[in-house]
Amino acid sequence: MPFAAPTALYRLSKLAVWWLRLGIQIERIEPGHPQQNGRHERMHLTLKKEATKPAVANLLQQQARFDTFVQRYNHDRPHQALDMKVPADVYARSSRVYRGLDELTYPFHDATFTVTNCGRICFHGRKINLSHAFAGQNVGVTQVGDHLWLVTFMQYDLGYFDDETVRVEPLENPFGPKVLPMPPE
Repeated sequence: MPFAAPTALYRLSKLAVWWLRLGIQIERIEPGHPQQNGRHERMHLTLKKEATKPAVANLLQQQARFDTFVQRYNHDRPHQALDMKVPADVYARSSRVYRGLDELTYPFHDATFTVTNCGRICFHGRKINLSHAFAGQNVGVTQVGDHLWLVTFMQYDLGYFDDETVRVEPLENPFGPKVLPMPPE
């Protein structure tokens, strides 16, 4: 049977899941409105022009172009948004030491499952498809009705599944993405 990823879960990447684990809230712009994220889009335009157009013959040469871009972007090229300073001049190393992430536990749920590398949990011998983005992460499962179970990641309720059909019905916005406001003119 083909796997159809739940809509809201499908848009997450492993990077986004790691950010959530770090306590970083995900904010999204409206689809098709890159002007809502102008600075980010502008950086990507500069990256494309300086490091990818035209593409080079092999991955090592392409990586060298990216490395050159990073050096120039952070140490040589002044940025208007930084009062014509380079990012390296305003960067300050965090005083906090990264010590990894604690294992997620769900003491108030009926069970805790680790999502497999293929994006599933094994629930009473049945495979429940979640998302590859959650591979290696623990999720909590709690019964909320006859044959109906709620799947939770951290404090986010992802969706419900019926233990007979084993199909996940995702919640529309489990991560509460926000639309970034338009900057004042």
